[in-house]
Amino acid sequence: MAIDPSSLRGRAAAHHALGDPARLAIVEALMIGDVAPGELGRALGMPSNLLAHHLGVLQQAGLVGRTRSDADRRRTYVRLIPAALRALNPIAPLTVSRVVFVCTRNGARSPLAAAIWADRSTIPVASAGIDPAPRVHPRAVSTAHRHGLRLRTHDTAHVDDVVTSTDLLVAVCDNAYRELGPAPRRAHWSVPDPGPIDTEEIFEEVFGRLAERIDWLASITTPPEPAPAN
Repeated sequence: MAIDPSSLRGRAAAHHALGDPARLAIVEALMIGDVAPGELGRALGMPSNLLAHHLGVLQQAGLVGRTRSDADRRRTYVRLIPAALRALNPIAPLTVSRVVFVCTRNGARSPLAAAIWADRSTIPVASAGIDPAPRVHPRAVSTAHRHGLRLRTHDTAHVDDVVTSTDLLVAVCDNAYRELGPAPRRAHWSVPDPGPIDTEEIFEEVFGRLAERIDWLASITTPPEPAPAN
């Protein structure tokens, strides 16, 4: 059973877990997005048995969790637990000029994420899809409105028309992440598609998941310094 990260014992366990260089490297690799264990092991040059050991320690300390892929239900992704990390403040802020959230249809997850981000951060934001729908899902619009945020039903766009090389690209969809592929300025959040279930409850659950991740990312990002005046 994982230790409560809000307790003194939990915080001590988290600091102990992070005291190992290999585990600290894992946390840094997961800092802005989810990664499959195999990809994580290859990126860190770590054999699977050693990676499994270190992930077990981090999970016991409440620092990481696992999410099953919404796309095929076979793959799993390792993710950080923002609540456990916020109090530890383990890294310096990332400099980001703009964040672009991407999902398959740009109909629910990515526009909701962009709306939440705009409410939580001064860094510019946009959203896009790899196969955009004609409009934003009506439940995404109503969910945003319940939280005091504004979405417009016609605002969908293709990723090729939005993304630039300087953007931090956050795929909030397993399919979009696999289509886009990994890159230095790309991150992945494994968030389920609320569209097929199409209830207020699933849209609220997805909103909550996105808000938790955005609160964390917003806390570790900062805009670039303005160019000096001539």
